[in-house]
Amino acid sequence: MTDKHADETPDADLLRLAERHRVATTFTGWNGGEEQVGRATLLRVLEALGVSAGTGAEVQRSLAEADAAPWRRPLPPTVVLRSGRPSPVAVHLPAGVRAEISLRLEDGTQQVLDLPAAPSDQREVDGRNLERYDLGLPGDLPLGWHRLELAGGGLLAEAALVVTPDRLSTAHRLREHRQWGLMAQLYSVRSSKSWGIGDLGDLAELAAIPAGGFLLINPLHAAEPVPPLEDSPYLPATRRFFNPLYIRVEDIPEYALLSEADRQAIETAAAELGRANTSNALLDRNATYAAKLEALELIHQVPLEEARRQDFERFVHDEGPGLADFALWCALAAELRPGDPRWEEAQTPDSPYVREHREHLQARAGFYKWLQWICDGQLAAAGRAADGAGMPIGIVHDLAVGVHPQGADAWSLRGVLAQGISVGAPPDMFNQQGQDWSQPPWHPQRLAEAGYAPYRDMVRTILRHAGGIRVDHILGLFRLWWIPEGGSPAEGAYVYYDHEALVGILALEAERAGAVVVGEDLGVFEPWVQDYLAERGVLGTSILWFERSGDEPSAPEQYREGALTTIGTHDLPPTAGYLAGEHVELRSSLGLLGRPVEEERAADEEARRDILDLLDRLGLLPDGAVSPASGLPEGEEQIRQVLEALHRFIAQTPSVLLGVSLVDAVGDRRTQNQPGTSDAYPNWRIPLTGPDGKAVLLDDLAGNPRFRNLVALMRDAVQGEGR
Repeated sequence: MTDKHADETPDADLLRLAERHRVATTFTGWNGGEEQVGRATLLRVLEALGVSAGTGAEVQRSLAEADAAPWRRPLPPTVVLRSGRPSPVAVHLPAGVRAEISLRLEDGTQQVLDLPAAPSDQREVDGRNLERYDLGLPGDLPLGWHRLELAGGGLLAEAALVVTPDRLSTAHRLREHRQWGLMAQLYSVRSSKSWGIGDLGDLAELAAIPAGGFLLINPLHAAEPVPPLEDSPYLPATRRFFNPLYIRVEDIPEYALLSEADRQAIETAAAELGRANTSNALLDRNATYAAKLEALELIHQVPLEEARRQDFERFVHDEGPGLADFALWCALAAELRPGDPRWEEAQTPDSPYVREHREHLQARAGFYKWLQWICDGQLAAAGRAADGAGMPIGIVHDLAVGVHPQGADAWSLRGVLAQGISVGAPPDMFNQQGQDWSQPPWHPQRLAEAGYAPYRDMVRTILRHAGGIRVDHILGLFRLWWIPEGGSPAEGAYVYYDHEALVGILALEAERAGAVVVGEDLGVFEPWVQDYLAERGVLGTSILWFERSGDEPSAPEQYREGALTTIGTHDLPPTAGYLAGEHVELRSSLGLLGRPVEEERAADEEARRDILDLLDRLGLLPDGAVSPASGLPEGEEQIRQVLEALHRFIAQTPSVLLGVSLVDAVGDRRTQNQPGTSDAYPNWRIPLTGPDGKAVLLDDLAGNPRFRNLVALMRDAVQGEGR
């Protein structure tokens, strides 16, 4: 970022203005020291927040505006409370004016609230004398989305009032009945019925396998409406709606009503793509999606019978403007390819190009609404399969941090997203350049002014057929590292969010869905954050390779109870590959190491030996499971023995959720995602394979000895403990 202020130190007033808008002025650098955020960064971040600060006079005016702004509003835009902990609501009125305040509950009932007899404060703003009243609320408000309404003295105002659970009850129930479950990248898990990519039919089949109490899958967020598709499930077009790539075409009821010729054409396409199911070659989303779109177009033309038509219409009505805008974007993006100059006139739903072509686009948008309805039905079927298998939790969906900057959410939710900003991570000891995830963040104030509805609707849609949700980088509900457009990741600043609102709404929607919430709370965070999440009933994440107590790997009893504990993560090789040190060799081949490969290899081998030594001291490591010379497993049988010992280890932790990667259960070795790469490594395109490198199909899981043994091991370890 080139700026005449780039090297300047911010003065005291600019620092005060930044802090007034909850922009951190310092951060912890990669070497552990405190670093000052530069003046240029603060100016750009404040600009993205809508705050003028280019000159000393602007800073003074913005400081005065920050003080006056709350007084100008009779009611705050949104009030978020914890159940049983009502706090006063600030009401601002002109001096001498009395107003009637009514509370309209979600169920339609209404009651009048009494303002205090005397104000708690007063101030002159814009030449008017204003008074503040601290409005008390009933202590027994039900959970839900309510409204405060004010009328009097010529004033009319409304505010969303959200009452959230003090603590999510699903986490408490797990203390008595902890669960283990599988974790899978759905696109990589194929059956003989797949079209080269794992689909929602495969999800239902995987969920029906009696293997634990939950099934955690990758984000199923929608990508582009037509090929080419973004491979990363963590860089979606939207976080609310689902990817039609995952539709099982043959499971759509109207498929059976096609003409013989159309069914034959689809069967031929399915057979051709299905040949890839038994291959270990890289996954090809584009080929699969292109063929599925052709098939789906044919099925969409089949008239719906009356009950199904009514169900579709209910779905469209219930999803409301959010679905309408998403489908409109899909129709638009299917015509205007990335880089098309017409996007300049089509940047929002009410832009000139969209208004001019709305009739044509709306006709096409119907297809994309139908696709979401089909996804919803097949997700419901997968949920029923999990219930039928006796899963106490069921399918756990993953929520990405953000969205593609040219995607549907960035287009339709532009008013509540910060412009000219992307999010990422500051430089740290693992990545001294920092990270830029190229995703626009929520604008804190505008999101509050929208009553948090876009956030609520996103969470609610994901949880409709889910037993849980994993929130990637849940620390982003507290603060996000904002990087001004054109700047490096090092030239960013933390912007804080109303975590009471964001975590509370997440807990409310999960409580209503009966769902567990798991937060990926790894990385750099303030010490109180994990305690706060635990207090609200949000589970954390513990990765065996990263859990340390001082200089030693943590013993089982040192793990958190309120956490999902796993051996690895999708950003590392499966356990078989990790034990072989393949993560070091891969990073070395890609030029991602910050020190000579010999040093990295030696340090990593020592860290792995430390964990294996701990397993040995605990009596979990079978005789002969490691080589006497290296202290590490070197053959396939040794790796299998160590892998099972590691799972016995996590079963000894008190964690209420234990995750077993499907790749570990079948002996896979290849990494799904290598952070810090885009084209240099085929991220998110690796199919499920066994230790021999051959593809593993869902059809064969029940007879897979490694899978059966690991499932039995975890079942005995968890169900046999009598909790």
